[in-house]
Amino acid sequence: MKKNTIIILASIFGFLFLFIILPIGYGVGRYNNLVTAEETVNSQWSNVESQYQRRADLIPNLVATVKGYATHESSTLEGVMEARAKATQVTIDPKNITPEKLQQYQAAQGQVGAALGRLMVVSENYPNLKANENFIELQSQLEGTENRIAVERGRFNELAKNFNTTLRKFPTNIVARITGFQPKPYFEAEKSASKAPQVKF
Repeated sequence: MKKNTIIILASIFGFLFLFIILPIGYGVGRYNNLVTAEETVNSQWSNVESQYQRRADLIPNLVATVKGYATHESSTLEGVMEARAKATQVTIDPKNITPEKLQQYQAAQGQVGAALGRLMVVSENYPNLKANENFIELQSQLEGTENRIAVERGRFNELAKNFNTTLRKFPTNIVARITGFQPKPYFEAEKSASKAPQVKF
């Protein structure tokens, strides 16, 4: 009798372990991996925003410097400041990032880049401005920031790709579907240009 009871209990425990405990433990591990991967993408988004903010912070000083030499270029200067103001109003919560929101954010930042490009073209007409030390320093900082933006966007896309690939793999895709994880969108190349705005002289 005792032997039969032990066999029955062992069978029940084996069944519970094989079909309930083991799958739950496996699912929890997959879920935790997804959480870690998503937080890595969200953290990288902060790096992207930081570089765009750095560019936005440089713009008032750059415009003020140009204004001192190029008083007849008020429409260009206003265009830069308007684009900056619009871009700083478009924000994204990385936990709820969607392709549409990212496209809106990218479009706003693209307008800033285009306005800065026009400003740099205008500055070519003012030799004294081009020789101004403050302007040279600001131009150098802006160029460096544009490069950092490109790097951070590339890193974001790479991490988003890794996350999205993990999300689609079996059996993680089942855990993702049950727990509500969504793919992350990518930064895309500007439709009007294949590279960052040129700010060199």
